[in-house]
Amino acid sequence: MKVLILTVGTTRDPLEEALSQHAPEGVIFVASQQTHPVAAELIRDYGGSFRHHTLLMEDAESLFEAYQVAVKALRKALDWEARAIVADLTGGTKPMAAGLVLALTGRGVVFSYVGGEERDLETGRVLPGAERLRLLEDPTARLGLREWAGFVRAWNGLNLGMALVELDALLQKPLSPSEERFYRALRGVVEALMEWDRFRHREALDLLKEHLPVALAVAEAWGHGSKVRVLKGVEEGMGALEAIVEAGNRPTFPLLQDLLANAERRAALGRYDDALGRLYRALELAAEADIHERLGFLLKDPKTWPEGFPETLRDRILRPRGLMELLEAAFELDLAFGQHGTLAQRLYGEKNRLQALLARRHESILAHGTRPVGEEDYRRLLDFLRGLDPRLTPLSPWPKF
Repeated sequence: MKVLILTVGTTRDPLEEALSQHAPEGVIFVASQQTHPVAAELIRDYGGSFRHHTLLMEDAESLFEAYQVAVKALRKALDWEARAIVADLTGGTKPMAAGLVLALTGRGVVFSYVGGEERDLETGRVLPGAERLRLLEDPTARLGLREWAGFVRAWNGLNLGMALVELDALLQKPLSPSEERFYRALRGVVEALMEWDRFRHREALDLLKEHLPVALAVAEAWGHGSKVRVLKGVEEGMGALEAIVEAGNRPTFPLLQDLLANAERRAALGRYDDALGRLYRALELAAEADIHERLGFLLKDPKTWPEGFPETLRDRILRPRGLMELLEAAFELDLAFGQHGTLAQRLYGEKNRLQALLARRHESILAHGTRPVGEEDYRRLLDFLRGLDPRLTPLSPWPKF
């Protein structure tokens, strides 16, 4: 069904021209209390050839009401399973036309207007018989405003896969050379963040080095403040990414902070089981990073162990029966090397509290139980880590638009 949404004024001629030219199978009249009789006349004279519905406005000069009524008109057209929707904004008041455009742009609707060059000198209206119908392009379709809005929602919602889909749709539009450069570079930035979220840090860094400077340069040339702000925020986060890559496979606090930031992104999506699982690994990684930073060897790599390493701790470190046994072994290792008050020792010193905080993780369906993890279970453990040591703080979240 082809549906015509028609704003109704006091003059029939342009409305008849729209009905004649569009030949709709369904018509939704948007009329005021004053112009309702005109809509009734059109239905009387032409209604036998199309399905019809009339929406009345109480205040024809209210932009807000016009917008609301236009949304209702669109819903009615969709209820009729319209395959094509045309909105003619010739009749009615200027607020009625403006509300129609505001509500229907970016919705796949074609606009039309009945005008003409021959007009009455007193009223300014097109003379009867001189009407000419024009189809009006929805400018948001060419400019990709709907796709960009979808991209922003996806980016802010950490739905990077959908962000790529929206960028691909934008790249199908007729673009200027700078727009083409920007959207392609931005696509590379999104791919980099996807790799970063998968802990593929070197791949993420390579993609950012290639694409981020291009996207940022174009955004700055355009003077688009929000784009510049977001891309600069990503740029500021590259320092931690570079530190992780430079460290290779060694446990470091930047890697630990990145793991905590990854957990925060899972929590932001409501995936608390996944988020809490990352915090469990963060506890183990905290002991490894602390020992590596202070003593210069890898807790899990015997090839790096120095002379004097207690052989009695080998199996408890390489094949621990659980997190607490590993933390206890790290505690004793620090004592053997004359270290006191270390992070590893403080973690084990909070054994009872930690076990209580981790109880919900053990009951998780992703661990040993069947119960889902709640936000409060995740937040309690994260707050514990933050309070224990300032190095156990997530990296800054990715910026949002």
